[in-house]
Amino acid sequence: MEKIYVAGVGMTPFGRLLDKSIYDMAGVAVHLALTDAGCAPADVDAVFYASATTGQLQGQHSIPGPIAMRRLGFAGIPVYTVENACASGSSAFNLAVQAVKAGTADVALAVGAEKMNVADRAKMFGVFDSGWDVSTVTQNKDTLVALGEGVIPPPATVSDRPYSVFMDVYAAICRNHMKRYGTTQRQIAAVAAKNHGHSVHNPLAQYRDACTIDQVLASPPITYPLTMMMCSPISDGAAAVVVCNEDGLTRLKGAGGRAIKVLASLVRVGVERTSDEPEKIISHLAARQAYELAGIAPSDVDVAEVHDASAMGEILNAESLMLVPFGEGGPAAERGDFTIGGRIPINPSGGLESKGHPIAATGLAQIHELVTQLRGEAGLRQVEGARIAAHENGGGLYGIEEAVVAVNLFARQ
Repeated sequence: MEKIYVAGVGMTPFGRLLDKSIYDMAGVAVHLALTDAGCAPADVDAVFYASATTGQLQGQHSIPGPIAMRRLGFAGIPVYTVENACASGSSAFNLAVQAVKAGTADVALAVGAEKMNVADRAKMFGVFDSGWDVSTVTQNKDTLVALGEGVIPPPATVSDRPYSVFMDVYAAICRNHMKRYGTTQRQIAAVAAKNHGHSVHNPLAQYRDACTIDQVLASPPITYPLTMMMCSPISDGAAAVVVCNEDGLTRLKGAGGRAIKVLASLVRVGVERTSDEPEKIISHLAARQAYELAGIAPSDVDVAEVHDASAMGEILNAESLMLVPFGEGGPAAERGDFTIGGRIPINPSGGLESKGHPIAATGLAQIHELVTQLRGEAGLRQVEGARIAAHENGGGLYGIEEAVVAVNLFARQ
């Protein structure tokens, strides 16, 4: 693949940013990314703007991207709106990479922004209702919840407060893994405790309080085996990434030796499979192809950011990315292998359950973290000697897994 670089990154803090509009947040993230790369709007050849909730929550359907970018001074260039559920931002990044790789742009910008905290909570939770095929809702839920059969939840382990239907799905996927591999609730809690510990040193994270495994287990139940501290919150925020080729890099004043190589960038949908075919998991197939394109092995990865809308996601995706064998994610988490200083640090940002999860900004925020790590600029959460990074971000549901997955690999120059 032609040499492609991330030249600049920027993001807002994530959280309940009640005094900020979606355009305010997008503007901050874009300004930070352009400043980091040493460029101005006039230097950008194309923009890919991701948002999954703007239509429902702000009423701005159809052209949120062009409106947001015109407000920021971008004119006379292609601006595309990208929507791919929780993988929207990573999909925008992939399209930016493809545009630069194809030569239709030397410098491209990927932006993701969401304003999810609104007064109408029913409307807020309703954004998740279309994260699967809306013509087969009952079938979707029955198929996914059936994955959890065979593990009987203890009494009083379901919340009486509203939560996303996806949490029922995540819990069923947890129970399936527990049944298949012997994964325990405590191992899942170890992921959440680790990520809350990582987020203490991330000034952009929504939650920054350390906690123990026992505190995670004692937090209010959502639906077994998930507790509140194992699940990502509703978040506002934005992130942006500047992508360029070598010609573009020469135009940028701030990138230089701080630019990070893109070794591979993939977006994939799944194939038909049963729950007995982990080798066909969508993120596993994408990861295998990404490693092949990059010419590296999973053992070369020094740090990873993976999608953990619930803590179980980190275990599943560590296995799918081949950072540990299938079934070994739970024990590895409990041993501390995924902790900074461990064998393969995962989610040094704090992950979605600590850093926050403004849907379309999430994938780009993960890239922001990995770029920061590879530059050696992560401060107290720095992974020593990080040279190669892996990124996974999934969105929506289809069949028994995510509807779409993005996998990216990065390297320090």
